[in-house]
Amino acid sequence: MISKKMQNMVANSSAIRAMFEEGNRLAKLYGAENVYDFSLGNPNVPAPDSVKQAIIELLNEEDPVVLHGYTNSNAGYEDVRQAVAESLNRRFGTSFGAHNITMTVGAAGGLNVILKALLNPGDEVIVFAPYFGEYRSYTDNYDGVLVEISPDTATFQPKLDEFEAKITPKTKAVIVNTPNNPTGVVYSEDTIKKMAAVMEKKQKEFGTDIYLISDEPYRELAYDGVEVPYLTKYYANTVVGYSYSKSLSLPGERIGYLIIPDEASDSGDLIAAANVATRILGFVNAPTLQQKVVKACLNEKTDISFYNRNRETLYNGLKDLGFECIRPEGAFYLFVKSPVADEKEFCAAAKKYNILIVPGSSFGCPGYVRIAYCVAHETIVNSLPKFASLAEEYGLKN
Repeated sequence: MISKKMQNMVANSSAIRAMFEEGNRLAKLYGAENVYDFSLGNPNVPAPDSVKQAIIELLNEEDPVVLHGYTNSNAGYEDVRQAVAESLNRRFGTSFGAHNITMTVGAAGGLNVILKALLNPGDEVIVFAPYFGEYRSYTDNYDGVLVEISPDTATFQPKLDEFEAKITPKTKAVIVNTPNNPTGVVYSEDTIKKMAAVMEKKQKEFGTDIYLISDEPYRELAYDGVEVPYLTKYYANTVVGYSYSKSLSLPGERIGYLIIPDEASDSGDLIAAANVATRILGFVNAPTLQQKVVKACLNEKTDISFYNRNRETLYNGLKDLGFECIRPEGAFYLFVKSPVADEKEFCAAAKKYNILIVPGSSFGCPGYVRIAYCVAHETIVNSLPKFASLAEEYGLKN
């Protein structure tokens, strides 16, 4: 018999993955070109050529015993961490060193490492709905308690009044994700400043440390010149989790990093705890080859024109059909209001047209659906007539 905790996790396993698997089933029945699978945030853009060249050169030139062996530190290669720190310092005016960087098995691995390092049983972790549903599982892994802030469906910026009211002496961490999955919204500088002020006030009131965990796999994917605030500059107790899954189209390679600044409370202990957590969670160290690849490709620019074209085509197409949605500023998701209260019913109706979308309840925001537009442009173009039929079914089409 599996554990009770895992029984619950299996029962509530990811709707995103389930929909993705359904897409594979439908593709076998109807042909992949006739299935419009918008379920998974799996980049359709190939990794830059520089990534391929870096891998080839590393395999040809590096000592294989070193390249494929354990790193001396669980935090990763020191030269890689130093290069990452220097790159961030140039870009954001920060002052990180190699010791502030822990290389991780993607952003998900990084979040698990930092939550393992921080949480005692019963500690609270605040999230802003809509949020990436795995945050609940990550928090539960370490017997923490997830506290949701309800969504502001007008702007999808955090509700700061409710946030302030729900901070308690048990609040240990706050997770933010901007650009946001699933809405594509970028939290404004004004929002971040006010959020930081609330947390500073509550730290003083309760005499506790509250850590802001910034989950940043979509940082490089922002459109129309929108600036994504770098959170360590606004609040001392900030930890950043980053992934190259989206920026370099390497989701399956599982490579990212944590930043724990010197300004964070008990930073030395927290850095040490993160390194130990990396080992005892079974990661041991981040993939060594990919660490070296990251170092070689730090100056690679993300070409977001592909995603931007998809964004424009899908957003304008659905708006013209009568669907309600907020224009995404970043990431590669469109969050659409369901024409009926039960968005799962709407997802089921969409499947009749071989359109696969994810219910908003998976993100703590029922009544909406998420559409991942990191697909071939032809998929979006060819799906619009099907969306038109779906709109007509619900009386949306003019």
